[in-house]
Amino acid sequence: MTTPPSRTPGAVSPEPATAAPRGPARAPLIRVRRELRAVHALLHRDLLRLSAQPTHTALMLIQPVLYLFILGGGLAALIPHSSLGVGYQTFLFPGILMMTVQAPAIMVGIRLITDRQSGYLRELLMAPVNRSTLLLGSCAGGTAVSTIQGAVLLALSGAVGLPYDPLLLVLLLAGMVMTSFTITALSLALAVGLDRPEVFHTLLGLVMMPLLFLSGGFFPLQSLPGWANALAVANPLAHGVELLRGCIELRAPDRAGAGMEWFGRQPSLLVEGALLLAVGATALLWAARRFSRPA
Repeated sequence: MTTPPSRTPGAVSPEPATAAPRGPARAPLIRVRRELRAVHALLHRDLLRLSAQPTHTALMLIQPVLYLFILGGGLAALIPHSSLGVGYQTFLFPGILMMTVQAPAIMVGIRLITDRQSGYLRELLMAPVNRSTLLLGSCAGGTAVSTIQGAVLLALSGAVGLPYDPLLLVLLLAGMVMTSFTITALSLALAVGLDRPEVFHTLLGLVMMPLLFLSGGFFPLQSLPGWANALAVANPLAHGVELLRGCIELRAPDRAGAGMEWFGRQPSLLVEGALLLAVGATALLWAARRFSRPA
């Protein structure tokens, strides 16, 4: 009769032969890490480009500052305080923030086209990641750069009559993140099907100016005719301005000014934010579907 071998106390018994191998179980996690590294690499590339071009960044910030103090200061003497509920520069500030984040967000679409022309995009497509991941990384980089540039202008909030409230600054920063994401996604959706930057610039010139004037950032939407007000409701830039204005109203109700109305009522801050994110997510998903098609 054979005596079973004695076990040393504390010894670990060997795993059964039927144990599942660890390699296949970790494969999805490895793929996710690889995709996240690709997004991080593209985000890091855009941040490096921003830090390496301080002169270009400063020039992009000059235009909204001039609009705020020269145009805003000149029209403040012509537009009565009673017609807006606040001073014109205070009313103009959310539109200036939106204008600041809009320019670098649009540049992401132009860069996608130029990367395709130069062959850099072809090299990116050789990476062992999904094409939609590359588009997501470009969108994340554009959103980060736009938000950083917009955050610089938050230092001017006291100059236009807004309080330096930490919570207000955080809310405005969050609103700029949502606005930057949506504009970046729309820029990519427009550029993903184009092969020449000249066409992109032409379409941008036809579309962007009406969107800016119908955003409510330069004058109240209530002063527009009914048909123009209906178009403003479908304008994503208008919802970006209203989201920023709603953040101001939440912390400084007497400094917000008149906002956009839906059927006689102003939408809540959560509705504006959810709608803005939905537009951005839809545009990014559509662009990713177009981008995932083999060339």
